[in-house]
Amino acid sequence: MKKLVLISFVLAAFFANAQSDKYVAAMKKNLTLMDSAKTTADFQNVSNAFERIGDAEKTQWLPYYYAGLALTIPAWTDQKLDKDANSEKIKAFCDKAEAIEKNAEISAIRNMAATQQMLIDPQTRWQTYGMEASKELQKGMQLDPNNPRLYYLQAMSLFNTPEQFGGGKDKAKPIFQKSVDLFKKQDHKPLYPDWGQKQAEDMLAKCQ
Repeated sequence: MKKLVLISFVLAAFFANAQSDKYVAAMKKNLTLMDSAKTTADFQNVSNAFERIGDAEKTQWLPYYYAGLALTIPAWTDQKLDKDANSEKIKAFCDKAEAIEKNAEISAIRNMAATQQMLIDPQTRWQTYGMEASKELQKGMQLDPNNPRLYYLQAMSLFNTPEQFGGGKDKAKPIFQKSVDLFKKQDHKPLYPDWGQKQAEDMLAKCQ
């Protein structure tokens, strides 16, 4: 009987490790594909691949996070993209990720999704999506006050806000500096988000 129990434990450990190795390999493959993606279709395909990983794994929030992150990238550049539909899909991925774990990284994605919707028509959409984006930043900072990506996004918002409305590069500069400083202190975990440092450094240079 003891031998059967031991064999069961050994087999369970073996299959769990095999599943973990498969998950890590799939994640690394798709992160590489996301780094090399260029077109909207490329990013949508990568997003779909991450979604499949999330649906298969059940307990991992990172695949849904990256499924959402992949969709934020073409929304900054593709003028033909339906940004409302795209942002709602991003938020749906965030919902799935947050059902597994609530964290500041997901708040950063929600901030970008709301910002992209607001930028469709800033004058009429600020009260709705601008406030939503701001709320997500604040929520993320409560969850992790040392997350550099949140300060980068906050600084970008200030940088792109006219001076007469409390923005401008002078207001953004110390926030970009804080983001860069936090990036330099951050310990990177395998598979975890690591984007934003170069962008923050480039924007800080523009504020000099």
